[in-house]
Amino acid sequence: MNKLLRVLVALPALLFVVIGLRWIIQPQSAAASLGMPLLEGIARSSQMADLAVCFLSIGTMIMVALITGKRRWFHVPALMLITVAIVRILAWLLHDAALAGQMIAVEISVACLLLFASSTKIAEG
Repeated sequence: MNKLLRVLVALPALLFVVIGLRWIIQPQSAAASLGMPLLEGIARSSQMADLAVCFLSIGTMIMVALITGKRRWFHVPALMLITVAIVRILAWLLHDAALAGQMIAVEISVACLLLFASSTKIAEG
């Protein structure tokens, strides 16, 4: 069970790191994969930096939790993912954004997986 859970937790961690690196290496395709245009000028700098750091931080914290076994490292990425999902819902409710249901489902699912993992022997400490 622990090996399976470790793999299930490692997969999104690797995915987040890859997405973060894509924002640095291939920002055009990274933006397109999230359904957004690549912005221009200083806005591009902000878009790339903010999104790269978000994805890289989430992925790195999950990997640190897996490597060190310290469950507190799962809490921040879970909180970040839940917050992203809440902001997406608020964008839909308050600002006429399209409802990103599939993205919200992934964010909530991964957050729940991380919170579950933090309560198991996968992460002692």
